[in-house]
Amino acid sequence: MTIGTRKLGTTGPEVSLIGLGAMGMSDLYGQADEAESIATLHAAFDAGLTLVDTADFYGAGANELLIARALKERRRDEIVLSVKFGSRRTPDGGFQPVPYDVSPAAVKDRLAYSLRRLNTDYIDIYRPARLNPDIPVEETVGALEEMRQAGFIRHIGLSEVGARTLRRAAAVAPISDLQIEYSLLSRGPETSIIPALRELGIGLTAYGVLSRGLLSGHWTAARHLDAGDFRAHSPRFQGENLRANLRLVEALGRVAERLGATTGQVAIAWVAAQGDDIVPLIGARRRERLAESLGVVDLVLDAGSRAEIEAAVPAGSAAGERYAAPLMATLDSER
Repeated sequence: MTIGTRKLGTTGPEVSLIGLGAMGMSDLYGQADEAESIATLHAAFDAGLTLVDTADFYGAGANELLIARALKERRRDEIVLSVKFGSRRTPDGGFQPVPYDVSPAAVKDRLAYSLRRLNTDYIDIYRPARLNPDIPVEETVGALEEMRQAGFIRHIGLSEVGARTLRRAAAVAPISDLQIEYSLLSRGPETSIIPALRELGIGLTAYGVLSRGLLSGHWTAARHLDAGDFRAHSPRFQGENLRANLRLVEALGRVAERLGATTGQVAIAWVAAQGDDIVPLIGARRRERLAESLGVVDLVLDAGSRAEIEAAVPAGSAAGERYAAPLMATLDSER
């Protein structure tokens, strides 16, 4: 298996065709196995994945420490670290209410802690997880550019912002990529955000390509979710919404069977097929799930296959929003 590469925008780094999102190894998807997480990270690196996405608030720093352990046996320049900041935690494991802490002072403070936890002297892509409407994006990006000029970060990224904000940010400093949820069940970015990214020469790293597991083909309506699993509160995983979404997944599964692939592989391949400027992030927590996702590298979707996939899961067919209402209200990308 040979994993190809893609460049994130006109100014960003070259990364593997697929990136690894590490959130679930420490937080929000229920109990994780640390030893298996480390083994999965090593398996990903061995397979040729170079992009790893994390955040300082995943496990209140635990995820960064986990990644640092895995990186001890690797050459630092072989791995592209993407790190988010801004969300704040509470001692009981919860999250503090918005607004997000993305002030210029917070940029430097949070960066200092991430550098220490990751045991590195630079971060490849550093980005606010969300914006604070009371802090102009120009101020946040200006502070990030100061850190880039100082050599503490290599590239500036953004997350979940709309087209207007993208243009304002790009006028201050080069932006490598936008991280946003994009999948067969979340196609909102196609309307104005992806056209703006291409106009500005900014790449897209797509998270949630399996819609938090819904599109994996492994989900069932009877699955129990722990209290610590945020999907227990996600509208798409509730009642009739879940049943309706699983019917879409069944239709996608029939297409996948015809293509000789798994449902999850087809969902990931569809995202990757939307443009060479798009890098899907997979959230595999175990080696077997990683191996399945990597099978997408050999899956080529022609125009007919893509049309069949989109007929199985039409744009706008998802039942329920991707986040609960209070969180949806914080998304600049939804305005």
